[in-house]
Amino acid sequence: MPSSPLCDGLLGVLLPYLDAVVVEHVEVVDGSIRISARTRDGACLPCPSCGVPCGRVHSRYVRHIADAAVGGRPVVIDLSVRRLFCDAASCSRRTFVEQVAGVSIRYGRYTPLLLGMLQAVGVALAGRAGVRLLMVLHALVSRVTLLSLVMKLPDPAPVACRVLGVDDFALRRGHVYGTVLVDGDTHRVLDLLPGRDGDPLASWLSAHPGVKVICRDRAGAYDEGGHRGAPKAQHVADRWHLWHNLGQHVEKDVAAHRGCLRRAQAAPVDPAAIESLPPQALSAQGVLEARTRRRWREIHQLSDRGWAVSEIARELHLGRNTVRRFVQAGRVDDLLAHVAGQRPSVLDPWREFLHQRWAEGCRSATVLRRELADRGLDCSIRLLSRYLRTMQATGAIPTPGPEPPTTRTLVRWLMSPPDKLDEDQQRQLKAARQTCPHLDALYSHIRSFARILTNRQGATKLRDWAFAVRADDLPALKTFATGLDKDWSAIAAGVTLPWSSGMVEGSVNKVKMVKRQMYGRAGLPLLRKRVLLL
Repeated sequence: MPSSPLCDGLLGVLLPYLDAVVVEHVEVVDGSIRISARTRDGACLPCPSCGVPCGRVHSRYVRHIADAAVGGRPVVIDLSVRRLFCDAASCSRRTFVEQVAGVSIRYGRYTPLLLGMLQAVGVALAGRAGVRLLMVLHALVSRVTLLSLVMKLPDPAPVACRVLGVDDFALRRGHVYGTVLVDGDTHRVLDLLPGRDGDPLASWLSAHPGVKVICRDRAGAYDEGGHRGAPKAQHVADRWHLWHNLGQHVEKDVAAHRGCLRRAQAAPVDPAAIESLPPQALSAQGVLEARTRRRWREIHQLSDRGWAVSEIARELHLGRNTVRRFVQAGRVDDLLAHVAGQRPSVLDPWREFLHQRWAEGCRSATVLRRELADRGLDCSIRLLSRYLRTMQATGAIPTPGPEPPTTRTLVRWLMSPPDKLDEDQQRQLKAARQTCPHLDALYSHIRSFARILTNRQGATKLRDWAFAVRADDLPALKTFATGLDKDWSAIAAGVTLPWSSGMVEGSVNKVKMVKRQMYGRAGLPLLRKRVLLL
């Protein structure tokens, strides 16, 4: 279609940047709109190197530049441009090609409009998903081209950071990790670093002076790297991580004393009787408990005779770390914290029924299995027989009654604010505290620690809390209180200052979302580029 006043008017509305060139004709070729145009003659342009105006023409050639779609059709501009001489004697450039604002860029095959659209889609959706969206927009590019356009984008301009949040994230869980840095004031991601050791963090802090506060978890690598890179910065241990670490130690103490609740509901069973049972009479947990008790006794007998850890390991055919863990355990109950009563069973909801039928004199696994099937439970005869043999071999005839809460349930109740528990949960928690003084003391310490964190009562209150914990018989909680001294200044700042790592956790979720959007196959450079530009 040759150029006409109507055509020129439409092009001026749809493609206003073509006013700078002479449009010769417009046609549709294979579903695409092709616009033939040329630059105007006689205009002098500055040399891109020296800036001297030049007008002497060397030659012309045609550039094929893709543009954004119009009317659902791709657009290609066949632009004839001039190559000009630079006559300045001091300039190293002999010739250069003229550029048209809004139409062409150096070494570019896309107009600035289309290039900006491709880059925006690439940053938002990456390769494959971005290509699928661009197909709908009638812009055909490959995923490799899209990703290369994203990688060529410049990083955001660096900004001065006063409060820095630091945390790690997994590129490949269990194998490859990285570090995310977040501005505590703006909550913007500043950078992604390789690894989660102290060297990259120290290098980044040295290159970006001005950081006054570093919010982090209790990882030693970030502590060491932060002090090397910014010696004068105040470190703040995150309160959520402190609460999480407390919960891990609380779980150990709860598991060690959960037997108090079970013993309050049933007759005690002699541990020696459990060890003497044949393996076929024990459940999987019973086997673990019996083996743990036997190993603890054997290892401590050799240790009391002066044997070294390596000698005990060779004698009993165990790993040195295993032997060392058994030697350090002052009592076997500390090792049984994660053994006894932790693994769920399909029979758990039916224990009350089984105990009642046992008390009534029913000992047949076949009969009980049929009765359970009538009530909706289809279990194996082997599982049921093993459970019945354990009760018969130990001589313990259980009385029907509710099972005590599991370790994790107790931990959740102990760690939750009282107003977050319903009446039944509060009743069961109160009964557990009345049954076991250790759990009651543990609850008191947890509530005190929660008030210190929530109200940011400062280092003095925290120090008093640590002294009170050391006075009680709660080994795991003692370990936690003693461990506070290793990073005391950061922890004291964490329970005093308003800063925390909450904004970093949100940024870690963002990093994970971007990584999974690329099916976990993106390397750190591409992931970093997208996270910084999003």
